Amino acid sequence: MSRQKRELEVDKRLKLAIRAAEKAGRMLVDNFDRPIKFIRKKDGSLVTKIDLKAEKIIVGLIKKYFPKDNILAEESPNYTFDSEYRWIIDPLDGTHNFIRGINIFGTSIALQNKKEVVVGVINMPLAGGLYHAQRGKGCYLNGKRIKVSKKKIKDATIVYDSSIEKEKTAMLRVLGAMADKIFNFRMFGSTAAGLTYVAEGKVEAEIEFNDAVWDFAAGLLLVEEAGGMVSDFKGKRWSIDTKKYVASNGKVHKDLLKCLSKK
Repeated sequence: MSRQKRELEVDKRLKLAIRAAEKAGRMLVDNFDRPIKFIRKKDGSLVTKIDLKAEKIIVGLIKKYFPKDNILAEESPNYTFDSEYRWIIDPLDGTHNFIRGINIFGTSIALQNKKEVVVGVINMPLAGGLYHAQRGKGCYLNGKRIKVSKKKIKDATIVYDSSIEKEKTAMLRVLGAMADKIFNFRMFGSTAAGLTYVAEGKVEAEIEFNDAVWDFAAGLLLVEEAGGMVSDFKGKRWSIDTKKYVASNGKVHKDLLKCLSKK
C-alpha cells in the first residue's frame, strides 16, 4: 500500500473514531449520576452495563464501516482478521468514578497500524472535551491545536497511579522520592483524564504502574503529538506492550525517571 493510500485509510478511520467517541459519550452523559448496578471482575475492577453499552456502540460502528479491521476492546472478545489495522478501545475509562457519580470519565479509542499507534481519540463528555491526534499531525482539543506545558519539576503537578494497593511498597517509595521535588500530586482514577491534562498543559506528567493498553494507547499518542515525551521507567520509548510509563511535558521527564530509579 502506498503512503498516500495509507494516509487516506487512516484519515477515514480517524473520522469514524471521533464519531464513535461522540456517540458513546452522549450515551454516557444520558446515564450518568443514576443508580447503577455493577459486577466485580477477576482483577478486582468494576464493570457496568453502561460500559458494555458504550462498547457495543463503538464496535458496532467499526464493524459496519471497517468489517475486516481487528478490534481489541476491554469488555469484549477480540475480533481478529488479516488486517494491518487494529482498534484499541476503552469504552468507559473511569468506571469507578462513573459509578460513584464523579464526573471524571471518558471514552478512549486508538488505532494501531502494524505495531504503531497512529490515531488517538479521547472524549471527556462532561468536560466538553473531544481530543484527537494523528501521528505526525499534532494534537487537538475541539479542533484547536494544543501543547504540553513548559513548567519545570519544582512547579510541576503530577498525576499518579491510584492503584497503590497493587505495588504499595514501590509506589509509596516513589511518592516519597518526588515529594520534595514537585509542587503537588493528583489522582483522578482515569488514565484518559490524566493524559488529556498532560497534553493540554494542565499538568506536567502522569505516572502509571499498572495500565492496560486500552487505558493508554490513545492518550500517549495525544501527549506525544502535543509535544510531550513518553517512556517506560527506564527511559525506553513506549509501545503497545508497555505496562509502566511516564508521560510528561518533557521538561520534567529526566527528574521523574531519577525518582523512579529509586523504587
